[in-house]
Amino acid sequence: MPTAMLSEHHARVAQNNPMVPPMSNSILEARDLALWRGERLLFQKLSFSLGAGEALLLSGPNGSGKTSLLRLIAGLIRPTSGVVLWCGAPTNKHERFHSDLNYVGHLDAVKPLLTVSENIEFWSVLRGGNAVLEALNHFCLREIANLPAHFLSAGQRRRVGLARLLAAPGRLWLLDEPAVGLDEDSVSALLDAIRKHRAVGGLVVGASHGDLPLENAQNLMLPEIHS
Repeated sequence: MPTAMLSEHHARVAQNNPMVPPMSNSILEARDLALWRGERLLFQKLSFSLGAGEALLLSGPNGSGKTSLLRLIAGLIRPTSGVVLWCGAPTNKHERFHSDLNYVGHLDAVKPLLTVSENIEFWSVLRGGNAVLEALNHFCLREIANLPAHFLSAGQRRRVGLARLLAAPGRLWLLDEPAVGLDEDSVSALLDAIRKHRAVGGLVVGASHGDLPLENAQNLMLPEIHS
């Protein structure tokens, strides 16, 4: 499988000037990222580029920085150095980046007092979507649509959290170990959703411990770095 990288020439130019134009066909691009958390270096000199329909799979041991990298791409934390670009502009200056983003982290963001359907509808209305029923059906939630979320199992809550990917439109999916807590059928539903998203030009960056077999994905291994 291909490995995430920049061409030698472009990497050299980007290192000298992170505002140079993006690589051809690049939509999401990271240039020479480094991140320190406290006294610990998580990663450095990290670069990748994704075009329409492409995916990047992050792997590495616990503590290697997979979650931190996803949060950095999402704009929740800032890199120590380097830049993340969306359609050629830094993500913090691109007016549509956050409306193009769907981030599913370790927390499922499910409101316990709302029903399953109300949770998904909340995200759909917030993001201008109209596919609540499709999302319920895809993740086999139709039968429990009217159940308050505080009655759900961990796996059911996870499926509700993932269903918002379909109900709330977003071109870039950032997925932090999305298969955790899912049974085999639910993992298959997730992978099918990812395939369909990529088929229409969507981008996916996912972190995994080996339970997210993305087809034709770039691979980025984050080794554990000790300070």
